Parts: sequence; structure tokens; C-alpha cells
Amino acid sequence: MGGTEPAVVVEREKEEEESKEEKDEEANHHHRFLASLNRLNPTNPLRIIFNGGGGGGGSRFTTPPPPNLSRPLRSSSRVQPPPPQPPVESHPPPSPSPSPSQPPVQHQTRSLFTPTPQETLASLNSTKYTNKFFLFLFMVHKIAAVGFVGFLVFRGVQGLIGSNGNVKRKEQKIIKFLLPQVEAASFLSIVLAFLWQLAFRIWPDFMIHFILWSTFLMSLSSGILLLCFQMPATDAIGVCLIAFSIGNGLYACWVTRRIKFCSKLLAKSLEPVSKFSDLNLPTYCMLAAGFIWMSLWIFGVIGALNFYYPPLVIIGLVLSLLWTTEVMRNVVNLTVSRVVALYYLRGMQSSTRFSFQRALSRNLGSACLGSLFVPTIEALRIVARGLNLLKGEDEFMFCCANCCLKLMDFIFEHGNGWAFVQIAAYGKGFVRASQDTWKLFEDVDMVEIIDADITSAICFLTGICSGCVCIIVAAAWTHTVYKPFTATITLLAFFVGYLMTRISMALPHACVGCYYTCYAENPDSRFFDKTIKDRLAMIRNGRAVVSSTPRVRRAAHNV
Repeated sequence: MGGTEPAVVVEREKEEEESKEEKDEEANHHHRFLASLNRLNPTNPLRIIFNGGGGGGGSRFTTPPPPNLSRPLRSSSRVQPPPPQPPVESHPPPSPSPSPSQPPVQHQTRSLFTPTPQETLASLNSTKYTNKFFLFLFMVHKIAAVGFVGFLVFRGVQGLIGSNGNVKRKEQKIIKFLLPQVEAASFLSIVLAFLWQLAFRIWPDFMIHFILWSTFLMSLSSGILLLCFQMPATDAIGVCLIAFSIGNGLYACWVTRRIKFCSKLLAKSLEPVSKFSDLNLPTYCMLAAGFIWMSLWIFGVIGALNFYYPPLVIIGLVLSLLWTTEVMRNVVNLTVSRVVALYYLRGMQSSTRFSFQRALSRNLGSACLGSLFVPTIEALRIVARGLNLLKGEDEFMFCCANCCLKLMDFIFEHGNGWAFVQIAAYGKGFVRASQDTWKLFEDVDMVEIIDADITSAICFLTGICSGCVCIIVAAAWTHTVYKPFTATITLLAFFVGYLMTRISMALPHACVGCYYTCYAENPDSRFFDKTIKDRLAMIRNGRAVVSSTPRVRRAAHNV
């Protein structure tokens, strides 16, 4: 028994030594785990849990000192007691002082559990109302316009029923010889609006050529017809239409080289329309609302003839109608832009009804501001191009052209018609969306292609063509039944035909705008082919001639 007792002691010492070694390994592993926690961001959820929920009264974890690694892990002799360790204070480790090139840790707010793509997708459903001041201004204007038109309609009915003199006879003539022609022009304009949009979707290449030259023929024919009436008022309108037809013919010859690219891009941009069966719903709703409002507006014009200062009242009514129909057109533009842009940018099949509701609520302020701003921009672009052609070596003309170009550059940076895509997709304001969109075009060198685009001109000429067709029908009808109303009905029919067609042409215009803007944002997307890339390559190689809007730096370079 005495011989076996030392062997048992040695075995116990070995077991105790192995258990201590396991404890040392666990302590070393725990130390490395806590040290990794110390390196975590203070806002990390894992560290917040270990800190007691992140509250002010929670205790911070401490990093224990590492085990004594200088002591050998295994000992073949007797076991010695380990040296006493100093007490560990439960204080948080000192935070290192931030270097000037590295921000402090507490300023980092990103978390490993909050990926960046979620922030981008959330911005697609912005709940902010854009351009609230212009939304308020338009609503006040609309309430005042509805009230005033209602008052004029009441005055018209009152004059028709309550009086027995010249006022009653005058209003009876108006209702008999003016109202049927204007209503017929409204109905004809709706039919033409549907036909134009359908034709552009089926034959985009043919329709660009057709609109360029049919507008020339229709404006020339309507001008000659009005001159044949041999009345001072109709002669003035006829001369204006003939002058416009000459300018239209020159423009059609000038843009001949750009038609092929424009038709190819239009056909490509209209491809997503077939994927959304209800994408025409906003157009139908706006055309119906426009027809109802124009019918009431015509009754208001009839009542204005029996009110104080009829010419001024009618001019005010015309301006109100122009702004209202332009807002309707841009509502359709915003709706189509959101549906098509989300398809290009995210591959999403978004709801047309939801996009229509957003355009009528949160983005309506931008539509109101853009309706006032974009026509001015287009007019300034025409003036800038004309002054650039006329300036020559004349110092005065050069100064005027240079000032106009500076103003145009500033306006293009802060407001352009391409902004509606980013307004619809990201909920931005009109000015910010214009700046971001133009910056995208500059980053991918698309400014020359954008300046040379003729889609907006084609949509404008389509409206002119419809207006001229309505002039021919309404003017010939009125001259047959009651000649004194010929000039008045000519102007009313032209405005009705032009405005209704412009509402319907918002769909192809929005599709082209989405194609350009979404391509500039993501040129490598699978939804885009090489149409724009090939055009850019041809421009750089000098094989494509573009007549872009002149810029200030080009004018300065020529000096």
C-alpha cells in the first residue's frame, strides 16, 4: 500500500494540472471575445445587449487581463500555487483619442443590420408634398376660377331668362351660332387626341414624318381658308397661320438628319407601355375632366360677353385655361414617368392607380410649378438659337445673345422638362430634380443628344395640327351659318384642339423622358440597348451632326 500511494498522488496532481490548463484556455478565449466586443461600434445591437440594453444605468463590460502566459502550460514536477493576481477594477477601457484623419467612433451611426439598399428603396415612396407654395397658389387659383366661371354662367342664364331686350337676343344668337361649333371642336379634338396617341404607338417612325409635314399642310390650308373669308379679323389670323406654316416647313427640312434617331428612340421608349394595360387610364381621366371643364369654360365665356370689360375677362379666362390644361398634361406626365421609371430602375411592375394618386396629391405642386416654368424654358431656347444665328460680328447682337445664353444656362440648371422623371420616382422638388437630372446628363456626356432631341417639338406640332383641323371644320361651319362669329370661333376651336391633343401626347413624351433620364442614371442596365451609345460614338467621331442649343462657353470660345 505504501508503494502505490505516491503513484496515486502523482495522478491526482496531473489531473489537477490538466483541469487548470483547460480553465486557462477558456479564460484566454473569453478574453479574446470581450476584446472583439470592445472593437464593435457603440451603436451595434450586439454590444448594446451586452451593455444592459444601452441605457444610461447599464453597466459596461470590462476586459479582464490575459492569463499569465509566461507560466508553462505543462509541469512535470510538483504543482506550485499561482502568484496572486491584482484586483481587477470594473472601469470601461479608455477610448482612444480620435486622430484628425479619422472621425470619432460615436459619430458612426451605420449599423450592420441596416443595409444601404433599404434607404434607397424607401426614397421611392416619399410622403413629402413638393413645391407646396405653388400647390397652394394653384388651388387658390382653381377655386377662384371655378367660382368666377360659375358666376359668369349664372349671369349668362340670368340674361337669357330674365331680360327681354338686346341682351337676351345677343345671348340667343351666341347659343345658337357659337356653342354647337365649339362643342363639336371639343369632341373632334378628343377623337384626334386618341388617334394621334394610338398611331404613335403603332407607327412611330411614320408618324414623325407625317406630323412634320401634315402640320405644314394643315396650317397653310387653314390660313388660306381664313384669307378667303375676306374679313379683317380672319385675315390677321390667316396671315399668322401662313407664317407659321413657312417656319414649320423650314424646321422640317432642318431636322431631317435627326429624324432617324428620334424615331428609333421613340419606338424603343414606347416598348414598356404594352406591359401596363391601364397606363392610358390617366390620359382618359384627364381628357374627360378637360372636356367637362372646357364645356363650363365656354359657358363662362358666353357669360363674359354680358359682363364688364369682356376682352379683359376673356383673356383672363384663356390664361387660366392654359395653366389648368398644362397641369393636367403634367399630371399624366408624372404618372407615366413613375410607372416607366420604376420599371427601368428597379424592374418593378408598379400600380398605375397609385402613381396617379401620387401625381394628384404629393407631386401636384411640382406639376403646377413646371407648368409655368417649362413653356418659358422652351421659348427661351428658341430665342437663344435665333440670337445665336443672327449675332454675327455685330457687337450689340453679340451682347444680347451672350446675356440670353447666360440666362438660359441658369434656367436649364434649375428648371427643365426632364425633371418630371425624378419628381415622379424620388419625390424631389422641381428645382432639385432639374439640377440632379441635368447633372446626370453632363456626367454621361448626353447634353448634345438632349439638346438635339425633337420629341417635345413633335408633340407641340401634333397639337398645332389638331388645332388647325378644328379651325377648318369650325370656321367653315360658322362662316356658312353666321359670319360675324367666324374669328371668335376660329380662336376658340384652335385652343380647344391644341390643348386636348397636348394632354394625350403626354404619354409618348413621358416615355422618351424616362428613357433618357434612366439611361443617364444607369447606362449598363439590361433594359437599354446600344441606341444612345452608338449615337454618342457617332457624335465623338464626327459622323453625326447635331444642332444643339448654344452655350455661353461656346460663344466665348468663338470670340
